[in-house]
Amino acid sequence: MKYIVVTGGVLSGIGKGIIASSTAMILKSMGLRVTSIKIDPYLNIDAGTMSPFEHGEVFVLDDGGEVDLDLGNYERFLDVNLGKDNNITTGKIYNLVIEKERKGQYLGKTVQVVPHITEEIQNWIERVAHLPVDGDEVAPDVCVIELGGTVGDIESMPFTEALRQFQFRVGIENFCLMHVSLVPVLGVVGEQKTKPSQQSIRELRSLGLSPDFCLCRSTQPLTEETKKKISLFCHVAPDNVIGVHDVSNIYRVPILLNQQNLPNLVLKRLQLTPTVDLSKTTTPGESTPYWMASWKGLADSMDKITNESLNPIRIAMVGKYTGLTDAYLSVIKALDHASMAIERKMVIDWVEASNLETPNSETPEYKKSWEMLHGAHGILVPGGFGDRGIEGMILAANYARTSGKPYLGICLGMQIAVIEFARNVMGWENANSEEFTTSGSGKNVVVFMPEVSKTHMGGTMRLGSRDTIFTDVDNKISKLYSVEKVGQAVEERHRHRYEVNPDVVDEIHAKGLHFVGKDTTGVRMEIVELKDHDYFVACQFHPEFKSRPQRPSPPFIGLLNASLERLKKM
Repeated sequence: MKYIVVTGGVLSGIGKGIIASSTAMILKSMGLRVTSIKIDPYLNIDAGTMSPFEHGEVFVLDDGGEVDLDLGNYERFLDVNLGKDNNITTGKIYNLVIEKERKGQYLGKTVQVVPHITEEIQNWIERVAHLPVDGDEVAPDVCVIELGGTVGDIESMPFTEALRQFQFRVGIENFCLMHVSLVPVLGVVGEQKTKPSQQSIRELRSLGLSPDFCLCRSTQPLTEETKKKISLFCHVAPDNVIGVHDVSNIYRVPILLNQQNLPNLVLKRLQLTPTVDLSKTTTPGESTPYWMASWKGLADSMDKITNESLNPIRIAMVGKYTGLTDAYLSVIKALDHASMAIERKMVIDWVEASNLETPNSETPEYKKSWEMLHGAHGILVPGGFGDRGIEGMILAANYARTSGKPYLGICLGMQIAVIEFARNVMGWENANSEEFTTSGSGKNVVVFMPEVSKTHMGGTMRLGSRDTIFTDVDNKISKLYSVEKVGQAVEERHRHRYEVNPDVVDEIHAKGLHFVGKDTTGVRMEIVELKDHDYFVACQFHPEFKSRPQRPSPPFIGLLNASLERLKKM
């Protein structure tokens, strides 16, 4: 087993996740089996209880793990299915050590950060690194480990020390360290400054870790002079100073790394043997090797639709956390994947749901939000929790239903569609969700799931990959999923506490909002589709979590295709 550790310096959010994902993708393209681990130094057990404003979206895995959004990048780049143990947090490690201490497993020893915490971290890494992730039940060849945060952060010190010990535990020949740093340009002179990288690597080396590669983030390509200076002052070979400047889209990052010979340098450093012919290219004169041709096609496709001169498809994203787009990262990526698949440019118009509500009708935001909704070719209402903005989402769903505008609801977005239909078609004036009402204040068409805890928040929802059984195939969504017969199932990931009230399903279905997908018991509703509408689909699951660049999610394909048809009519 070979290990590649990716650390970051100077500031957080520098791009470690994309660089780690890109490195892993390159190695997988060369025929190696690759897995990934993300280390998050916060005390939370997982990301499940964090506010989207605090940490971006919570990504959900097949086994129900609620994890950092970087694991979504790993899955999309590598096209693998990771597990909750691929995300290590301080909370998980300390919880494990304390449980062992309570059971007396340390035989009376004084439990300390070194060696007990650091050993547990190393044990965890080694155990998870050997778990198959590509469905073939074969252990990976390489594990790419991203250490979250910034080198020198007090909360990441136990992990840094554990990794220092780990390099000797597994052998230096099996351990490669990449450090991601920043090379800023200050003032009008335009000189690339290397001092932040020097200080960052000095801090890392003082902690016992000396990087094999320095990957330098910058707005423009690194000059040769800058590379030589970083090599000289940071004890890194000149060829191992890799520039990672801003590119047109994230799919170009692996190509950029390959152009600077990073794959061959990593192979040499770790004594890895790929299964591809490294000397062969796609066509004479083509710099991209054949084993990255499909990835280059993705990058070219993304550039093509981004630069397209035709009118773009405009999708109104009506959400609660629009102030931070990372809160909807997987939804954005799923829309991008669908956009590439239909080869048409797509633009997201961010609509804060609360701005659509009547009490805000005198504000400029109200007018602007409704103008965006009217100007959009499709409407998407994503997941969320809490009652803020709910009435605005209901108004958006009502507008989509009555105007014929394509609509996709995800998780909360499905519940919103049911509430709107119940109020305005069924005539249940105060229809609502149990999440937003007190007892007796209206007909609850969405209710709390009986098996979910009302006292504990973390890890208690209906989580992970589950089957959805199609009960009807005469509809748009079944065709998108290529479902041909009743009873056929698809697997999608879930994250919710509330469900459509089974007691109202038959009445609503009879009026035209059809429940075409249910869980394996037949009691829990999974997919609704409005009869006689161009595209009005909503699902209780989160299809965005399984969308891949080369395998877009069917509901998103449906939304963009329907929106494109509406654009053509306009």
